[in-house]
Amino acid sequence: MVMQANEPLFNFIDPSIEYEVINEDALVALKTISDRKFDLIMTSPPYNIGKEYEIKTSIEKYLESQSEIIQQLVRVLSDRGSLCWQVGNFVDQGEVFPLDIYYYPIFKKFGLKLRNRIIWHFGHGLHASKRFSGRYETILWFTKTDHYIFNLDPVRIPAKYPGKRHFKGLNKGKPSGNPLGKNPSDIWEIVLKDWENELWNIPNVKSNHPEKTKHPCQFPIELVERCVLALTNEKSWVLDPFAGVGSTLIAAIKNSRNCVGIEKESQYCAISENRIDELREGTLKIRPLNKPVHKPSENDKVARIPKEWLTFSDSRY
Repeated sequence: MVMQANEPLFNFIDPSIEYEVINEDALVALKTISDRKFDLIMTSPPYNIGKEYEIKTSIEKYLESQSEIIQQLVRVLSDRGSLCWQVGNFVDQGEVFPLDIYYYPIFKKFGLKLRNRIIWHFGHGLHASKRFSGRYETILWFTKTDHYIFNLDPVRIPAKYPGKRHFKGLNKGKPSGNPLGKNPSDIWEIVLKDWENELWNIPNVKSNHPEKTKHPCQFPIELVERCVLALTNEKSWVLDPFAGVGSTLIAAIKNSRNCVGIEKESQYCAISENRIDELREGTLKIRPLNKPVHKPSENDKVARIPKEWLTFSDSRY
């Protein structure tokens, strides 16, 4: 499909950008792709935790099925391409299985090279009762070769000490940093004041998030955009084999990249198509990149310490 931009929400949405939403099982669909190579494969696979779109099975069977899909993904990845695999934990009877650790040898088996293990921290989630509450997930960034796309400038962040200068050598007295800013860290706690904070404090998509749909584990668009900007060029092809409600597709189209999303649940495909239409029309609700994470004021009732707690001797109150 070719996007026809009418009244875009953003400065410009390239009308020549192509996208496709494929309503099919990921493995089945990938086996039909033979004539296209992707510069970025970005996805969050099912975690095998029993959501409505997955059947919970043993960790061994789960990883075996994912290995088949990964083999196909490596096949359609371009030689200069990157694969970003965002996962959390598989929990079985209270025991935590860190999925990124289990996935690493699978990707290595197919010849990929790990460039970063990125930590995505978020402030909200389910509260655990018999362990500490989980508040982070990881993105494994792999490349197929040593000659991969990496555009640092679009995602640089302002330097903490821009006035710092070389104190010796040929450049003595000259600024030692880059005028466009510094390289962000591999901890994404996305506050995203125009990416002023090196910690990417991206809120997960919960009930009050402007991007929230009926999908229970929705990708925030912010999380995808830095990968799209840094690991692809304009007009590159981007693939999400577990596309959900299309957040990867939206991040790609918004930044003039072509894209394909594969999703087996027809209701999510319909939501993706609708969100892309809204993006094209300028009506899609997206959390702005320069919006800081909400901090409650002292006037918010839920931010106040309950008077019943003021009698506690614990110094934290």
